Amino acid sequence: MDAIEAFAEGVFATRGDGSGELLGGECAACGRRYFPRRDHCPGCEGRLAECGLGDRGTLYTYTVVRVRPPLGLPAPYAVGYVDLDRGPRVFALLDPQAVNELAIGMPLVMRVGPLGVDARNRPCLRPYFTPRRGE
Repeated sequence: MDAIEAFAEGVFATRGDGSGELLGGECAACGRRYFPRRDHCPGCEGRLAECGLGDRGTLYTYTVVRVRPPLGLPAPYAVGYVDLDRGPRVFALLDPQAVNELAIGMPLVMRVGPLGVDARNRPCLRPYFTPRRGE
């Protein structure tokens, strides 16, 4: 059996235990961080270098989608904005197993796992945020 690959390259890094972090860009001139990574800073036009944005954040807002999901995602699924502890606010997939636990302001941690399919209908790895428990 083939290894499951990431749905896209350069979006996140994985660790063997199912954890990982989003990859973005940091401006050497002004220090702003962006996701996804770009070549130049929109604020000062400085060059951006790739940087890890960490795996922790806070749920800013979210919605639960109860119509037939795209890309083989489970139904229902949730998406929302997450304020990263070490980066910007990002739009992200939320843990489908935690749809009924979500609350604005809750601490989240990013995980990586097989979730849905890619454009060729093959299973793929995706980053998603799940509630931090025990903190």
